[in-house]
Parts: sequence; C-alpha cells; structure tokens
Amino acid sequence: MSVESETVMALRRNSRDEVGGLAQEVVDEITWYMREHKISRADLAAALGVSAGRVSQILSGDENLTLRTLGAVVDALGARLEFTLGDAEGSSAALTD
Repeated sequence: MSVESETVMALRRNSRDEVGGLAQEVVDEITWYMREHKISRADLAAALGVSAGRVSQILSGDENLTLRTLGAVVDALGARLEFTLGDAEGSSAALTD
C-alpha cells in the first residue's frame, strides 16, 4: 500500500471518528440537560410520543440522528439548540480557496 493510500485511509478514519464524536457530544449535551432539569427518559418518551426503547436508541450515541429527530427532542425538552462552526485545529482536510 502506498503512503498516499495510507494517508487517505487515515483521513477517512479520522473523519468518521470525528462524526461519531459529534454525535456523542450532542447526546452528552441532551443527557446533561435532562439531568439538570430532572427530565427522565420516560418523560422524554411521553413528550415525543414514542416508546422508552426508542428514546434509549436515540440517547445511545450509536444512533445516526437526523436533524428532524434532534429538533423533535430539543422541542420536547423545551430547550434551545445552539450551534457554532469554527476552524478545526490542525485539520489537513479543510477546503481552501
């Protein structure tokens, strides 16, 4: 395997890891909010109109959350979602002009 191929594979792997990390960060924020506001998974399930099992799937961190699902969860919690996009430190995959 060439050095170039290994570099491309490493970038893809890091990108997947970062995406998984982003999903976990979102779930961590939701669970923190729920804990701080004393909202149980059963409460969230009732507010969403879904089963407790579905809420467990959403909060597992393994779920590929859609923006629609994320929006429904935030709305059911009576919360507001803030999103900030900034430069990644040391990223060699950034697009340039």
